[in-house]
Amino acid sequence: MSIPQTLFTLTGRSHAPASLNNATLLIIDAQEEYRSGVLQLPGLDAALEEIAILLAAARAQGCAIVHVKHLGIPDGLLDPRGPRGHHLPEAAPLPGELIVEKRMPNAFSGTDLHEHLQKLGHLDLIICGFMTHSSISTTVRATKDYGYRCTLVDSACATRDLPTLDGQVISAADMHRAEMIALADNFAAVVPRASALL
Repeated sequence: MSIPQTLFTLTGRSHAPASLNNATLLIIDAQEEYRSGVLQLPGLDAALEEIAILLAAARAQGCAIVHVKHLGIPDGLLDPRGPRGHHLPEAAPLPGELIVEKRMPNAFSGTDLHEHLQKLGHLDLIICGFMTHSSISTTVRATKDYGYRCTLVDSACATRDLPTLDGQVISAADMHRAEMIALADNFAAVVPRASALL
């Protein structure tokens, strides 16, 4: 049996990872819910360290940065009016940095993200944030529909334990790994750490 290959390899459409100086950094849903709310993520702190490295490097180089913020349920998940919806301090936007607010997992759905990215003029996006299986996955997959080249930073994303269909649990680490493998097949160049892009 032959060794499996990605669709990128089979179609000849793979692309090299982006570099910060010619891409837009897209930080998705780096919000307090994932630290202290119901949706606490086991890998949050490690991922935040990686996001902070990317953010500092992007700022130092004067790169385009977009913060995506999920507007959740009042008095509930990602509460847009309360602390659970706030940006995490380690990844909070500075004055003048672009914020796109969304209500669906896919950051393009019902927002002006595509229009903002068109104005910034980059085909390459570097994506990180939360949660790997939800907003990261749906947004990364959508980038292909809009003609962007996506680079995904493995260590700068995280998710949570999930129930399986047979009443078991898939760990956050296994869920994250499976989603990264799926996205690397046909949707993104995946790099292991932020340092790969510096």
